[in-house]
Amino acid sequence: MMYVRFPLLLRKAEDLLHECGIDTSQETVRHWCNRFGPLFASEIRRKRVQQLRSFSRWRWHLEEVFVKINGERYCLWRAIDHEGEVLESFVTKRRDKRAALKLLKKEMKRYGQPELVVTYRLRSYGAAMRQINNAEKQVTGSYLNNRIENSHLPFRRRERAMTRFRRIRSLQKFVAVHSSVFNHFNHERSLSNKDRSKLNRAAAFS
Repeated sequence: MMYVRFPLLLRKAEDLLHECGIDTSQETVRHWCNRFGPLFASEIRRKRVQQLRSFSRWRWHLEEVFVKINGERYCLWRAIDHEGEVLESFVTKRRDKRAALKLLKKEMKRYGQPELVVTYRLRSYGAAMRQINNAEKQVTGSYLNNRIENSHLPFRRRERAMTRFRRIRSLQKFVAVHSSVFNHFNHERSLSNKDRSKLNRAAAFS
């Protein structure tokens, strides 16, 4: 959980566990993450989908970021709601209508129809929205997507700490786990007092 939540290297996670009195190796930490990370992520996602099914329909923000894997550029598609909750993230080779349509269909299957979809002026979004008859719900603007721009920062910090990714499969697996853990611990501290923040953090850890 520490390795996924914080921008740590495997060796740093090993050192932190050693300070806690747990003697292990970095390969053991990597094995734990590969085996138990998807299990934790699916359980978090299953519980949160029921809570967000009606709440997250207000406004969605869609954007794609470029990630290099072995010198090749891939597209990481991400979608969040108006509160910064990561709804979906997956990797594709192309940045086209088919990928944008896949992102929208996966979201709508899980969360239902949105009231508003904020995107950039990429034509793939418009073509995908027209195909599913939601073109009137699309909104584009220079500063309307600042919410998702800021949501990229935790992933970018994680990417730098891991010195990039080696395979598209490992990237897809990690972003799925990372987004679920990020949602689980993403509490708006500015909207609550210190005691409430501590209770929320303790509940998330438990």
